[in-house]
Amino acid sequence: MGTHIKTTIEISDTLFLQAKRQAAKSGTTLRALIEQGLKQALKDSAQAPAHQPRDGRVKGKGLTREARSAGWRAVLDAANER
Repeated sequence: MGTHIKTTIEISDTLFLQAKRQAAKSGTTLRALIEQGLKQALKDSAQAPAHQPRDGRVKGKGLTREARSAGWRAVLDAANER
């Protein structure tokens, strides 16, 4: 399985006790349970699709002839009047 690195992590007492009980119930070690959870979390994040912004297009025929020939400020002012 390769080399191992010793490290210290801080988790809540409640989570630690739940994990300890689960490991014992499953007949495994806390270390194995933690490694399994980390592998699963990494796998899930690698498979997660990239965030796609929603399609913000709206139906319509585009700008009116007047709006096309007006400047941006005039279009903005007209939109704010409504």
